Amino acid sequence: MREKVQAVSQEHQLYLNKVKQESIRVLATRVAILLIFVVGWEFMGRTGIIDPFITSQPSRIWHTLVNLYAEGVLFKHIGYTLLETVLGFISGTMLGTFMAIVLWWSPFISRVLDPYLVVLNALPKIALGPILIVWIGNGPPAIITMALLVSLIVTIITVYTGFSQVDMDKIRLLQSFGATKWQILRLVILPASIPTIISALKINVGLAWVGVIVGEFLVSRAGLGYLIVYGGQVFRLDLVMASVIVLAILAAIMYQGVLYLEKHIAKWQ
Repeated sequence: MREKVQAVSQEHQLYLNKVKQESIRVLATRVAILLIFVVGWEFMGRTGIIDPFITSQPSRIWHTLVNLYAEGVLFKHIGYTLLETVLGFISGTMLGTFMAIVLWWSPFISRVLDPYLVVLNALPKIALGPILIVWIGNGPPAIITMALLVSLIVTIITVYTGFSQVDMDKIRLLQSFGATKWQILRLVILPASIPTIISALKINVGLAWVGVIVGEFLVSRAGLGYLIVYGGQVFRLDLVMASVIVLAILAAIMYQGVLYLEKHIAKWQ
């Protein structure tokens, strides 16, 4: 019996080692691709294969970031954009989830609002930018509202679809025991829909950044979106590329935060 347990333990350890080695290979390949891209970009810029004025190059982008830091404005612009994105992301996700609960709670409201949600989902939210400026004003509130609107409808539709796909047998089982609608929501619908809500969070990471950057294009005097617009207007494409790369890094970190949350929720479940 002991030999059998020991054999199984060894097999399990071999499997864990294999998984770890595979993870290392994946990470090493990712790093290698990034290094090849950066080195190749720098090489082509220095040798004239590409025009560094148009495409910039890593060394020029680095010098731009260093100069922004030396001027004391780098973290100011990052802070503006990051705060607006986080607020838009959280508010859009929470409000969208609440609206999805309302639609699940009342089939009548769901049927009434269904065509409006379809139309609003198809409507380019960017077109509402000038209207938001008139309604809300020229400043961060309009930018945060833009980020909220971009992610709101997608969250409602995604989360409500997840609610609708919960196993009806589980719901009928609770109903047979006299459970209230609130108990069904709390004990069945929400726990079963956690993967759907996590998926909505992943989608909203990108949508929130899109909404904020579009808002900063229109009304902001600070933030990474402002730097992109300003750099394009004065033909400082190094500034544009530096801002885009910072945006990519921040978006990746935010997405990893959602993955971290998903991992811990999966353990909890």
